[in-house]
Amino acid sequence: MDLNLTDLRVLITGASRGIGLAIVRAFTAEGASVVASARKNTSELEATGAQFFPADLSTVDGPRELLDAVLATDSRLDVLVNNAGGGTGRPEDLADVVGGDHLWESMLELNLLAAVRTTRAALPALMTNGGAIVNISSDSARRVGNPLAYAAAKAGLATFSRGLAESLGPRGVRVNVVSPSATHTPLVAGADGMAAIIAGATGSAHEDVLAAFPEQTGLLTGRLIDPAEIARAVLLLASPTMPSAIGENWAVDAGSTKVA
Repeated sequence: MDLNLTDLRVLITGASRGIGLAIVRAFTAEGASVVASARKNTSELEATGAQFFPADLSTVDGPRELLDAVLATDSRLDVLVNNAGGGTGRPEDLADVVGGDHLWESMLELNLLAAVRTTRAALPALMTNGGAIVNISSDSARRVGNPLAYAAAKAGLATFSRGLAESLGPRGVRVNVVSPSATHTPLVAGADGMAAIIAGATGSAHEDVLAAFPEQTGLLTGRLIDPAEIARAVLLLASPTMPSAIGENWAVDAGSTKVA
């Protein structure tokens, strides 16, 4: 299937590893001109050949500075993938739910406001010839997970995306969301990832926690999701061959979200 992504200019945030890296690889394989951003580059990202721009999108000025740099080299932008985000991965306690302002602020900055600000900075370029925005949310937005601040931020991202889709759809810019569940990324499976943090907090072996993760998170496949699956969903939503996909929230969660 030709998704008509060849030569489209695509900006992907949070691109250095995990889901973001898989998305970079997928667009590159389709012949897109990929621009990747993260706080730091990695050898894996360098190997894709994507043009790299460092940025800390959790800061107020980071998104604008990123887009200024990206558009200074080429004013064209066809697709924006807001993938930057993340949680603490540690078991939640009452203080995180009712207090912990620093946690709440950091989760909202990285998982919601980074996408809002990056989108704001990218919109003039995206609206020039029409384009697509794909935001990466989480199944935690639909079935509240830990920490609550992360789930609330991702739910806000989904609501922001739907409202933006209503406003931008008639103007030729499509906005959609992909919501993964537990995915085999460093954030979950790495030495300092969620499984390792839970193992440390509970006194369990890391490999035992990781093996139990699919069942405990309700993945019907019995395995963590491959990041390449998320990337394929992003490709479809970004593709100009899907002009009627507007305001969608595609769950790639192995059936973990139970809805009627």
